[in-house]
Amino acid sequence: MPGGGAVFLDRDGVINRSVVRDGKPYPPDSLDKVEIIPGAAKSLIRLSDAGYLLIGVTNQPDVAKGTQTRDVVEAINSHIQSILPVKAIFTCYHDDQDNCPCRKPKPGLILEAAKIHGVNLATSWMVGDRWKDVAAGQAAGVRTVFVDYGYTENYQALPADFVIKDMLDLADVILNSDI
Repeated sequence: MPGGGAVFLDRDGVINRSVVRDGKPYPPDSLDKVEIIPGAAKSLIRLSDAGYLLIGVTNQPDVAKGTQTRDVVEAINSHIQSILPVKAIFTCYHDDQDNCPCRKPKPGLILEAAKIHGVNLATSWMVGDRWKDVAAGQAAGVRTVFVDYGYTENYQALPADFVIKDMLDLADVILNSDI
């Protein structure tokens, strides 16, 4: 990618399927329940082949809440990296009340990943299925794609640059964009 661009990706709902209960998405609770979204795999391979660095950025507050272990989250991250061209996955293990700079909608994970990997934010993207993902991307100064699965939570960010309903469309949106 010219200028060292990256595509930052939320994990659950973008790379792998979320578990949706009562209209709200949750991460899989074990490695054996991880299912890569077929359209995501195809899009990520195309984006990587086009020269984009792919980096996951994920909130995992269940670790802070004590309902998930860090080991399971890291096993899921490692599995994703072993089967897809995702260079790294940066994870926030805090909950909202921790008020840390890495928890989306704050841009800390994106900014840290960009610094470590020499990413040019001006040629980069953030892709997420929740408003916090879009807001984090906007705060980091990257273009944004919202994957709209119709969750029941209120969308509280500015509109994303693009909205898709299927991850299979992601590569076309990014590769054909002129913004």
